[in-house]
Amino acid sequence: MNKHWIISLTTVGALMLTSCSSGDEQATDSTDTIQAVSTFTILSDIVAEVGGDHVTVHNIVPVGNDPHEYDSTPEDTKAMSDADVFFYNGLNLEGGENGWASRMVESVGLEDDRVVETTDGVEPMYLTDEESEHSINPHAFLDPRVGMIMAENVADGLIDVNPDNADEYRQNLESFLEQLTDIDQRYQQEIGDLEEDRRVLVTSERAYQYMADSYDLLEGYIWAVDTDDIGTPEQMISAIDFVNEHKPPALFVESNVTPGPMETVSEETGVEIYATIFSDELAPEGEPGDTYLDFLEENLRNISEGLQQ
Repeated sequence: MNKHWIISLTTVGALMLTSCSSGDEQATDSTDTIQAVSTFTILSDIVAEVGGDHVTVHNIVPVGNDPHEYDSTPEDTKAMSDADVFFYNGLNLEGGENGWASRMVESVGLEDDRVVETTDGVEPMYLTDEESEHSINPHAFLDPRVGMIMAENVADGLIDVNPDNADEYRQNLESFLEQLTDIDQRYQQEIGDLEEDRRVLVTSERAYQYMADSYDLLEGYIWAVDTDDIGTPEQMISAIDFVNEHKPPALFVESNVTPGPMETVSEETGVEIYATIFSDELAPEGEPGDTYLDFLEENLRNISEGLQQ
């Protein structure tokens, strides 16, 4: 039992002594919710789904900001200081061992047993031939099969800090995994079973490596590592040559990059951009793709329709 819970229980005892008429209700309210902090929107939604009513989630990187590099706010630091558990993606998304998330953990003195790497158990894939920490592709969450591993790690992390609600976390996890399994099967049916000459996915960034590997897609991209969203002349020529050689049914551009470079590829090859798809973040609240499940659904719909045309 950590300090947060000891303080909470002491507070409950005081309330029960001073208010017999409503003490039981106050005890339930003050001890039933734990504070979780998560690094970016996709992961925060997974934590909220698995945690349910027992978890309040503070998301650090808001929609429209880059989770690879981020400057924390005083509100983020306060949330980290109060956190019962902290979830991060790993796979170098938050800058690795010396990245911004690690610095935040160190700055507030968060204990190791309350820090959860949600991609633990995921085999890393690399953006370049050099297999180093800095070349790890962090976008594993674009693959629903990886989402299942992340959800399981989230559940384990919540159970570790709040074992009293373990049964409900497991129930929420089971329901979430069933939905991810359904999406996985549909990815296989709608993308993985396409004719070979249609299984070519061309995007601005090499973000879809894990998903492409799972569903047997050939990857094409302008840049493997972010280049300020412009593409070097060499990268543009390489992408144009790839499209001319493999003749994909459509091109795609991510929601968090400028469409200009892909528009140039389209103009030079005659292959149209079919849709905008998600990579690093959920859609703004209230728009299609504003939950992790819907994010995966939107990508599936757009990619499968575009490759079937």
